[in-house]
Amino acid sequence: MNMLNNTQVAIVTGASRGIGAAIAQRLAKDGFAVAINYASSSAEADALVAGLKAAGAKAIAVKADVSNADDVRRMFESTEQQLGKVDVLVNNAGVLKTVPLADTSDALYDQTFDINVRGTFNTLREAATRMNDGGRIVNFSSTTLALNLPGYAIYNATKAAVEAFTHVFAKELRGRNITVNAVAPGPIATSLFLDGKTEEQIQAFAKMPPLQRLGQPDDIASVVAFLAGADAGWLNGQILRANGGLA
Repeated sequence: MNMLNNTQVAIVTGASRGIGAAIAQRLAKDGFAVAINYASSSAEADALVAGLKAAGAKAIAVKADVSNADDVRRMFESTEQQLGKVDVLVNNAGVLKTVPLADTSDALYDQTFDINVRGTFNTLREAATRMNDGGRIVNFSSTTLALNLPGYAIYNATKAAVEAFTHVFAKELRGRNITVNAVAPGPIATSLFLDGKTEEQIQAFAKMPPLQRLGQPDDIASVVAFLAGADAGWLNGQILRANGGLA
C-alpha cells in the first residue's frame, strides 16, 4: 500500500484515449490513483483527468514520450511527487501501421520499435528501481503475433520483443513480489485498429473470433484490472491472449 496517500498508484501509458483511457477509468473505479500518460493529446488527457476527479478519483496527466528515457524518468518523478510511489505500471502505449516488410521505410521501422519496444524497455528499467515491492506490471503484446498476417511483420517483431521482456523481467524481479504479465488483445474497436481499414475488412475481423464480434476497450480494461489486483497474485511471466478465442 502506498504510504503517501494510503492509495495504490498506477501509471498507464498512452492513456488519453482508446484502450488506455478505458484502463485508466477502470483502475480509478477500483480505487487506484492514476497517472495518465500522453505524448501529444493533452486536451484528451486533461478531459479524462477532469472526469475521473469529478467521480472522486485521484488522477493526473503526465506528458512523456515513452521512447525517451529522460521523459520516462520525469514521468515517474511527477507521479511520485503528486500521487505517491508507483504500485502498478501498465505499458499500453503503442503504434500500429501495417505495411509489407519490403515496403517498410527506415522511419516507420524506427518509430514502431522506438515506441513499442524501447518505450516498454524504458518504463521497465525505471520501474525496476522505483516501484513498490508487491507491485504489478502489465505489458501489451498482440494476438496478431499468432496470426502471421501479411503487413504485420514489423509490428509483430516489436510484440515478440515485449513478450520476451515479460518472461525474463518476471524472473529478474525475484524476491520483490512484483508480477510481470502481458495482455495480447485480439481486434479491438479503437482508432488504432479501425483507422485505414475498409468496412469489409473490419467485418471480416469481427467474424474471425468464435464470439463473432470485435473486442471493446472495456474487455481489455477488465483483464488489466484483474492482473493489477490481488486475485492475480499467482500469475507471473504469462501472456493472456484476450481475443474471444481468435487464436
